Amino acid sequence: MSGIEYLGAGELARRYRDRSLSPVEVTRALLDRIGGLDPVLGAFVHVAAVRALDDARHSEAAIAAGRPRGPLEGVPVALKDLLDASDMPTAAGSRVIGRLPARDAAVVARLRAAGAVLLGKVGLHELAFGVTGVNPHFPPCRNPWDRERVPGGSSSGSAVALAAGLAPLAIGTDTGGSIRIPSSACGVVGLKPTFGAVGRSGLVPLAWSLDHVGPMARSVADAALLFDAIAGHDRDDPWSAAHAHEPAGRTLGAGVRGLRLGVLDASAAGAAAGVDDEVGAAVEAALGVLIGLGARTVPVAVPPLEPIYTATFALIASEAGGYHRRRLADRPSDFGEDVRRNLAIGLCLPAADVVAARRAQGVATGALLRSFDDVDAVVLPTLPRTALRRDDPVSREPREAWNRLVVPFNLAGLPALSLPAGFDRAGLPIGLQVAGRPFDEATVLRVAAAYEGATDWHTRRPPLQA
Repeated sequence: MSGIEYLGAGELARRYRDRSLSPVEVTRALLDRIGGLDPVLGAFVHVAAVRALDDARHSEAAIAAGRPRGPLEGVPVALKDLLDASDMPTAAGSRVIGRLPARDAAVVARLRAAGAVLLGKVGLHELAFGVTGVNPHFPPCRNPWDRERVPGGSSSGSAVALAAGLAPLAIGTDTGGSIRIPSSACGVVGLKPTFGAVGRSGLVPLAWSLDHVGPMARSVADAALLFDAIAGHDRDDPWSAAHAHEPAGRTLGAGVRGLRLGVLDASAAGAAAGVDDEVGAAVEAALGVLIGLGARTVPVAVPPLEPIYTATFALIASEAGGYHRRRLADRPSDFGEDVRRNLAIGLCLPAADVVAARRAQGVATGALLRSFDDVDAVVLPTLPRTALRRDDPVSREPREAWNRLVVPFNLAGLPALSLPAGFDRAGLPIGLQVAGRPFDEATVLRVAAAYEGATDWHTRRPPLQA
């Protein structure tokens, strides 16, 4: 493929402009790679080959005429199969949702307007309700770094497609960590924007009050490029932010000199407890790199993780249970065991518990916002452990949960990003998480870009063979 498979979106755009590559050439190459590798990796659930090539030809003509529609003209993108596209089926990783939508989701419409070539739909944990990416209704989606490890969920197919060189960009969603978990486990970049920054109409919901849509890529610059293309007000999403989007990529190269980076105070109710030694060492080394670039660290106290995790699960389960209530009553055997159990829990939660969870959300949000009084961003691990084995049990207990370090930023709706920060002894990626103030994705991306520019973790590739 002459290296096409791992070219980023920005590099593709540059090569299109100088005519050293064409959108049709790139799209064909990626479709061929999908055909060769995806039967083993299981990232895609629908490949839109004919439409993708038609769109690539349209992009090629637009570029040749000097009239590209936007910054993603001719750049292939993979869509998480939770988002509607008018020319593709939506299943949401399930057997209970199967629709041929009449219109595009807001994000898909923005991608088309920016000139993107949509390769197809990638898989997910059933109904986006899970952290492993293991889905009983579809062939296994496998982590490219070790096929016996989970890719992370729920945006599993998005992360696998990126890590394996099947697409340069992908869209994910994040309700309890579902962009950052697979990004960390597969060694790619994933940004959960501020709640309301990216419109969600045309999205099969997991939990209306916590769902986020965001960009995934192999570099921070590409994640910023994709974020700026999809962000903005969505009149059909009642939670969409009304203010105009300011491009976050403009300050990407500003560096971190003078920035104050919050690190978890060891006394903060055990917030950092339970992180594997190798993960902890990688994060400490990353902080050393950022300090060397001119940042300084400031200890910050965060609210206890246990009530945050409990409240987040209660809200997700109750809202998801409400949305799928009729389907669960009519077709219980069509749900996977873990999702059926979690939906049932949500339907059984007393109203008083849901109210308590909502109150805990307010308390935690206030406490997290106060933690930014003296810092510009917070840096911490994405996951306490690297990718789990496919047969490892996944705990829902707050002290042991795999996603316990990502859920606080869902509950508070704050922007948070994961990027590669090393590998453990087994050769599995370690993720570094950077979180920021509401609608300050620019600073989150700036910190991440500075670290990425001083290291080479993001350039490592998994050992792939068909």
